Amino acid sequence: MAKFYITTAIPYVNAKPHIGHALEFIESDTIARYHRILGDEVLLLCGSDDNALKNVQAAEKEGVPIQEFVDNNSNLFLGLSKKLNVNFDVFQKGSDPKHHSSSQRLWELCDKNNDIYKKEYQGLYCVGCELFYEKVELDERGECLEHPGKKLERVSEDNYFFKLAKYQSKIYRLIASDNLRIVPEKRKNEVLSFIKQGLKDISISRSNTRAKNWGVPVPNDSKQRIYVWFDALNIYQSGVGFGSDEKTYKKWWPADLHVIGKGILRFHAIYWPAFLLSAGLKLPKKIFVHEYITVNGQKMSKTLGNVLSPIPLIEKYGADVIRYYLLSKISPFADGDFSDDKFRKVYNADLANGLGNLVARVAKLCELSNYVNKISPAIFSEAEHIYKEDLLEYKFNQALEAVWLEIETLDIDINKQKPWELVKTDLEVSALHKYLDRYIADILKIGVLLKPFLPETAEKIEDQFKGPKITSQKPLFPRLR
Repeated sequence: MAKFYITTAIPYVNAKPHIGHALEFIESDTIARYHRILGDEVLLLCGSDDNALKNVQAAEKEGVPIQEFVDNNSNLFLGLSKKLNVNFDVFQKGSDPKHHSSSQRLWELCDKNNDIYKKEYQGLYCVGCELFYEKVELDERGECLEHPGKKLERVSEDNYFFKLAKYQSKIYRLIASDNLRIVPEKRKNEVLSFIKQGLKDISISRSNTRAKNWGVPVPNDSKQRIYVWFDALNIYQSGVGFGSDEKTYKKWWPADLHVIGKGILRFHAIYWPAFLLSAGLKLPKKIFVHEYITVNGQKMSKTLGNVLSPIPLIEKYGADVIRYYLLSKISPFADGDFSDDKFRKVYNADLANGLGNLVARVAKLCELSNYVNKISPAIFSEAEHIYKEDLLEYKFNQALEAVWLEIETLDIDINKQKPWELVKTDLEVSALHKYLDRYIADILKIGVLLKPFLPETAEKIEDQFKGPKITSQKPLFPRLR
């Protein structure tokens, strides 16, 4: 049994989760479920970035102790995952003492390699990104490209720095050779282009004054806290035992796949490998970079008031409906849009009139003709070749297109054969049952193919059609009016 260790990005918990978090959770869960079906031993990890300055500021604004604030919001992210039927094997909090000691261990290994030094620094800091920016990296207004409209802070203080420039050539070669593979290719090229411009050493600490004494203390310096990206990225290791459980760590590390959004590519493809190289630790094998979701054609923004929570949608329509829309209608490699109108059209066309109608009409024919099923659910290995290549490259939308082609093909075949006309005589019913043998086999195969994507629906289909008696049940997806 091969191991497969997959991680989501570690979300900031300064606010409630939005539909972009749902997208990443669902994508990661789909990959994890697929590998489990293939027979791999899988570990899916997420966590909470508790130590960010934005958490401190948000907690102060609400008048809540920081620990209470991050705990409450972390629970919201965990709650979202459960509502989406996303099963995290590990949820590692950044404020966990185990994570603190693990991150200090990573710092000490880098320091031992003489890659950490202290100096006075002045720079422009984006709290949203938790990153210092050079002026050339900002837009024409001097604002962060990821957080337009938010003024950058000018910070002047003593910081510890990491010798990032030292690892420029090595990281470039690792990415160019695909030893650290980045999917898709355009994001790989983006990283290589950034590295070619020349890497500069980066600040990896902040003063206690600015951090409000929150976060992971720098080893042997009570006046400094570890920079959030140095510690947050290490959640991928602390969550599987780095610094606390060597046996578990050796089993799972390195990560087989990091799933991230495009806005944090630099941290994962440059900073993180550099820290690990410095510490003498193994590097992750692959990074899958997805794009963003817009709402009604606009980027989500608190200012615009269009930050969309997925919770009401899940509670109204069910987890699988949300999973289907985000996996089938949002390309992993291009920004995709969500609107109520698009959502309802997709629901009715693909789920209610497509899959749901097919299942209902075949079940009704079985019930009317007293059909007794002798076909067991299809084995996954016999069916998954239909979308194997697409799913291994994280093209979820194309994989689901292949499944819906199976649905449409069966629907067309049923319309052509008109089996509902064969229920009048025993001879006709016998002929009908031969048709139903094939229909049931195809529907069971479709149910098997849906397991990584729509787990609840796949289970309902299998339960309804495994027999021996097959009867009509409540519609899988009642049509919206």
